[in-house]
Amino acid sequence: MSAHSSKKVIFAALIGNFLIFVTKLGAALYTNSSAMFSEAVHSIVDCGNQVLLLYGIKKASKIADKEHPFGYGKELYFWSFVVAMLIFAVGAGVSLYEGIHKIFEPSQVTSIHINYIILSVAIVFEAYPWKMAYEEFNARRGEKSIVEAVHDSKDPSLFAILFEDTAAILGLVVALVGLFIGDYFGIPEADGIASVLIGLILASTASLLAYECKSLLIGEAADPSVVRNIGDLFNGHPHVDNVNEVLTMHMGPNDVLLNLSLDFKNNITAGDIESVVSEFEQKIKKMHPEIKRVFIEAQSRHGHMMNTGLK
Repeated sequence: MSAHSSKKVIFAALIGNFLIFVTKLGAALYTNSSAMFSEAVHSIVDCGNQVLLLYGIKKASKIADKEHPFGYGKELYFWSFVVAMLIFAVGAGVSLYEGIHKIFEPSQVTSIHINYIILSVAIVFEAYPWKMAYEEFNARRGEKSIVEAVHDSKDPSLFAILFEDTAAILGLVVALVGLFIGDYFGIPEADGIASVLIGLILASTASLLAYECKSLLIGEAADPSVVRNIGDLFNGHPHVDNVNEVLTMHMGPNDVLLNLSLDFKNNITAGDIESVVSEFEQKIKKMHPEIKRVFIEAQSRHGHMMNTGLK
């Protein structure tokens, strides 16, 4: 997924969320609705998150230098993790606090029809950026299930927006139902309960996003098919006896570090080894443009197994 596509989705979500925040906040202050206030907090947190994701994309695009010889790609992973923490601490925290407060000290929501209108319009507005994010994500996942695609994705900026927009729509529906129950059945506590449910939705979203971003920050390998393809390149090569190990790590969504341990034939020269290294570095980068750096170690299979503790 290109950075341009991710930015387009994030900008659409940012503009929509800011406009929705203004209307939600106005309605919350006017009608005294806890659920609407939680939704306003949710929207402004989403705006802040989208700004952070855009910042992360910009920082991740910086060219490698002496201080960061492998580039800045992991900046995106870091800021995506910060986004997860903000959703949990601010979005979920405020919603849970506000909801619990209103459950124990319920108050009547006034001008309920205003909340109905704003929440219904907000659902329509949220649906557009959600549709954009889903289409981009769907184009990427291919035949994989959604769960598999999220787990395998190396671009958190896209699935973060998809998570946020999904949580936003669910939160709006919960707020709408909570206000309706409170108004129709005369249960003022329903407004607070809706706020608590919104907080739980946000907490669940944040936990899932944090889990995926943590895995990327620690260092995820490239797709198994890429690893197998690289290993297969050396099968039958006249100068290579064995591929001892293929190690990969994503430094960013489109930046992979590759380390190879090869057991070369004993009767070849140093010049032959240099030739093989140059040949395959070019071939690998051409086949897999996301692989930016290739390091090849010449080591006997026995030596490799001894050094790695294998038998």
